[in-house]
Amino acid sequence: MAARWWRRAVRGLCAAVLLLSQLSVLSGRVGSLMTTKLAQPQSTLAKSLTSTSTNAPYFKALESTEIPPYVTNCPSNGRCSRLPPDCMTCNTNYSCVYGKTATFDCKVKPHVHCVDENNHEQENFTINMTCQFCWQLATSDYVCTNSTSCMTVSCPRQRYNATCTVRDHIHCLGNRVFPKMLYCNWTGGYKWSTALALSITLGGFGADRFYLGQWREGLGKLFSFGGLGIWTLIDVLLIGVGYVGPADGSLYI
Repeated sequence: MAARWWRRAVRGLCAAVLLLSQLSVLSGRVGSLMTTKLAQPQSTLAKSLTSTSTNAPYFKALESTEIPPYVTNCPSNGRCSRLPPDCMTCNTNYSCVYGKTATFDCKVKPHVHCVDENNHEQENFTINMTCQFCWQLATSDYVCTNSTSCMTVSCPRQRYNATCTVRDHIHCLGNRVFPKMLYCNWTGGYKWSTALALSITLGGFGADRFYLGQWREGLGKLFSFGGLGIWTLIDVLLIGVGYVGPADGSLYI
């Protein structure tokens, strides 16, 4: 009986040892898998950090070598005082006396090269300008958009909303692009002398009205023989004083 009990005890002990060994092997495999999974994001993060740190100087080099668009409008190695306003940065003083000459300290923008009177390259310089806002400049100092939809020959004379831009060589205070109400002053190519000559010679046949593009009035004068001469005389006076103009509303040339 004792021998049988001893054999059963030995078998149970062997089974327990085998079970413990299998459990230890399984726990070792699970631990290695968890370590591998945790290490992969870290390695990916390390790679991304490495690539970022490697490419950072490359992007900086691109930014430093990129040429701004305003450089194309800045003459190279010209006088600094004659540069367009878009090529420089000035410390404008809005407390200057209106209409008087004021001096402002300016500095060229990056990638812009200019020289002084002695052909020496410089970055800081001064400019002299009249103390006034851009919209107060003379009409010859700015260029405005033109309208071909308003009537130039009308009473009262029509105006239109124009957008004006200051010329490059002119310096002023405030915005260099500003709105302004202007009189209609466009022309379609009609000559006042031609219209008057046609009205005097062939006005009874409506030639003056046909020339100005007024077809209905021209046909009326043609079939009424110039309103029996009365309409002809009236048109001579109206065209002579400039009251009757081209049908498109433009000015005479």
